This record gives sequence, C-alpha cells and structure tokens, in this order.
Amino acid sequence: MFQEIAMGLKNRIATGNLYFLTLTVVDWVDLFMRSIYKHIIVNSLKFCQEKKGLQLYAWVLMTNHLHIIAAADEGK
Repeated sequence: MFQEIAMGLKNRIATGNLYFLTLTVVDWVDLFMRSIYKHIIVNSLKFCQEKKGLQLYAWVLMTNHLHIIAAADEGK
C-alpha cells in the first residue's frame, strides 16, 4: 500500500523492502569522471555494506549521478 508523504518529513527505511534511490550531484556536474571521486563512492558503499547493513542488489554510477536498488538489514 502506498502512503503519501509530504516533503520534509523524516523518511523511514523498513526491513524487508527494496528501495530505488537516485543520488545526484549539485547542478548535475560530471564529478564522477574523475577516478578519485568514483573510488570514494565505491568505498562508501562497501563500508555501508560491511558496517551499516546495506544490502545492494544493483547499482550504477554515472558521470553525475548514482542509481541504487538496496535494502537494509534488520536492526542496523
């Protein structure tokens, strides 16, 4: 069942649900063309998998945004 959520309310991540996320760079700058910034994103995703309970099902890093299909481990 879908719930209408007003902007500004705290979002909650529920275990057992999959989420499609899009993260963008301000003004759509092609920031991820530089290897150093790509590595920061990849290392951050690895950290969240190992320490924060992030379950990644798919992700793609584009030059100026990131798409993720993910879930959260229970209790993390």
